Amino acid sequence: MRQIKLCLIFLLGTVISLPAQQPKKLNSSEIYEAVQKLNVLGSVLYIAAHPDDENTRLISYMSNEVKARTAYLSLTRGDGGQNLIGPEIRELLGVIRTQELLAARRVDGGEQRFTRANDFGYSKHPDETLEIWNKDEVLSDVVWAIREFKPDIIINRFDHRRAGRTHGHHTSSAMLSLEAFDLANDATKYPSQLNLTETWQPKRLFYNTSWWRYGSREEFDKIDKSNMLNFDIGVYYPSKGMSNNEVASLASSQHLCQGFGRLMTRGTQDEYIEFLKGEPLDDSNDVFAGIDTSWNRIEGGQAIGNILNKVESNFNFVNPATHLPQLLEAYKLLQNVKNEHWKTIKTKELKTIIEACAGLYLEVSANTPHASPESTVSLNIEALNRSAAKIELVSYNLSTLENGISKNMAMPENQRLNFDEGITIPKDIHYTTPYWLNKKSTLGMYHVENPEWIGLPETPRAVFVDFNLSILSTPITITKPVVYRYSKPDKGELYRPFEIVPPVSASIADKVFIFENDQQKDIEVTVKASRDAVEGYVQMAYPNDWSVYPQKQKIEIANKGDVQKLMFTVIPPKNQSEGLITPMLNFNGEFYTDELVEIDYAHIPYQTVLMPSVSKVVRLDIEKRGNNIGYIEGAGDVVPESLRQIGYNVTIIKPEQISADNLVNFDAIVVGIRAYNILDEMKFKQKFLLDYVKEGGNMIVQYNTSRGIKTDNIAPYELQLSRDRVTDENAEVRILDPNHPILNFPNKITTQDFEGWVQERGLYFPGEWSEEFTPLLAMNDKGESSKEGSLLVAKYGKGNYIYTGLSFFREFPAGVSGAYRLFANLLSAGKEDATKLKN
Repeated sequence: MRQIKLCLIFLLGTVISLPAQQPKKLNSSEIYEAVQKLNVLGSVLYIAAHPDDENTRLISYMSNEVKARTAYLSLTRGDGGQNLIGPEIRELLGVIRTQELLAARRVDGGEQRFTRANDFGYSKHPDETLEIWNKDEVLSDVVWAIREFKPDIIINRFDHRRAGRTHGHHTSSAMLSLEAFDLANDATKYPSQLNLTETWQPKRLFYNTSWWRYGSREEFDKIDKSNMLNFDIGVYYPSKGMSNNEVASLASSQHLCQGFGRLMTRGTQDEYIEFLKGEPLDDSNDVFAGIDTSWNRIEGGQAIGNILNKVESNFNFVNPATHLPQLLEAYKLLQNVKNEHWKTIKTKELKTIIEACAGLYLEVSANTPHASPESTVSLNIEALNRSAAKIELVSYNLSTLENGISKNMAMPENQRLNFDEGITIPKDIHYTTPYWLNKKSTLGMYHVENPEWIGLPETPRAVFVDFNLSILSTPITITKPVVYRYSKPDKGELYRPFEIVPPVSASIADKVFIFENDQQKDIEVTVKASRDAVEGYVQMAYPNDWSVYPQKQKIEIANKGDVQKLMFTVIPPKNQSEGLITPMLNFNGEFYTDELVEIDYAHIPYQTVLMPSVSKVVRLDIEKRGNNIGYIEGAGDVVPESLRQIGYNVTIIKPEQISADNLVNFDAIVVGIRAYNILDEMKFKQKFLLDYVKEGGNMIVQYNTSRGIKTDNIAPYELQLSRDRVTDENAEVRILDPNHPILNFPNKITTQDFEGWVQERGLYFPGEWSEEFTPLLAMNDKGESSKEGSLLVAKYGKGNYIYTGLSFFREFPAGVSGAYRLFANLLSAGKEDATKLKN
């Protein structure tokens, strides 16, 4: 019984998340493909470390050609990456990348799973990775995924034998998979999981190898491939009008925040998997060799297979409804099957096919995109039978009500039934924010209180409706989530998920406030109401050595969705200090301290995320020279906002605005991260920037990757980028030239300024440079050679050119004092006061 409950919870977590975009309506070809997949009882689990690691070609091939149930287990949600499409980083980036994975799976036909591992950033060795992650907990999650998904075949994206030669997360994913392959069938390992599921032994484990593993196609051609299977993943699907590799290209192109949008590919393409362990291979080149993937696999399945195979062989593309009698007969037989795993999976698939063949349209739309507990919501329920089949709406059950609502109404062909219902959201209902963010995480792990949710891609929807139907006298229940359907004149019909949110939330626009002296600042708090008639007050939590007034401010908001802005004055201490401030919003005697973050990108469903409303306040001893800064934006960082925090006047310069006349009045020009990777115009505009430096300007270029540079001369002198990086944020920093002006003016930079850095020291440092450059810092990860390319300075003409791979874009949002002080010195280069410098 617990197994049934678990499977149903998972299915709700996957199925109910779909209407975040317009609901899928299957055409005849898609129904036929679903029937083909219904007749395959085999499963494949693909395992890797991050979103965008997955091989969409192979996932699509297994799902669409082999017709196997295929899932991707991504150990992390990609929180530690960069964001090319917006300002979201860390947890919010993980939310975006989760949704991009789900979008990719909607394209390639796979499913999606995760562990609780937190992507803490680049790791050079699995030893470090597994220490930070908590190896036992992540291993338990991989075992859980295997026991719950029950794959016949596991395919690792990465090689477990390459420790220290690639990303530590990558190697760790393969090592954990290899270990979990055996542990999943051992009842003494993680026994508490067996209250919810059962042990499972996969049949085979593979590694998805390729020529890049061996350095070149020529080297790959030389190796012994007798232990490998290979597939032509360029197979063409007439029903889709696309080849498998075209489908895969569409899927991988969903990873837009990582810059994976790409052209489609077509034609024959070999894919290889290397056998690692399990039942030996035969000569068939069949990944499922010796495994029965037909309905005969399960007791009672032969009769079901006889029915469904005939449906597949004689499928009626003109009128799929003619298959309803056979489909319903198979459905009834399926309910008597003892194998709960396949019974649950195939019941879900069969319901989807029956619904599509009958042309059923079932929808529940709220009059609002979100609501709070104890508030009322109006629902419009639509039921439509677009076939000639005899269908009756017996009743429907709203998840917020104890008893169902009886209807006993015939559903005549193409006659729409509409009902209006009002519901009250229960007080104890869970919010629909990402569940893994409900508790404070560690550097390496998210905490999930509900063990049944571990691995789910999203929080299960809390409000849904069960439509209890009679189709050709067969009772069948189809579940639909509540959605919000609306339209815009310039976009037409749109969908959003219906979300449960707190009645009130408070936010502070900036996550870091830098006080460059002891002068007070006014900080604005925005209170948003998620229900009508909100009254209460806001007070601030703040460090003991700081002061905030007034102590409390009253809030009165009449209408849901409206906001009230309050101004609090924050007074810093005289000396350097830092801490956290949080608005505490009292409503109906309860305190609310979260803000409601909204993420809206066209390629993923609209997201609402509850995050602690916390800002860092830093009283900083900092001096600076110059005021007007020109900033050329790169790939989504918040450096401009951070520089404004310490009093700079920052102007965003669009690439087309780069000219001699537009640059001349700036005290410094800063180039954003990866700007030379993503801005095509830089190859034409670089001459103006270098001329600006030559004539006395100050230019700071932040990190770029070595691949895809848009210009041949990123610097005025020879400068070769490498993949050198220092991932340990606490790695020792050695000052190479203590007397250099950059490290002394206007702030004296010492090793103390590198304390408290987050995630990393820096990345993609130059590996070679000409003698005109002066390296100022040296650092390295444990066991590696010294890296001296993190901060390079060169005189060019009358000005200064500075290249830095230090991760200022991560340190500024974290309020790292030393990062601000050092960057102020970079901006002040060339403005030294001779008298002060002499003293």
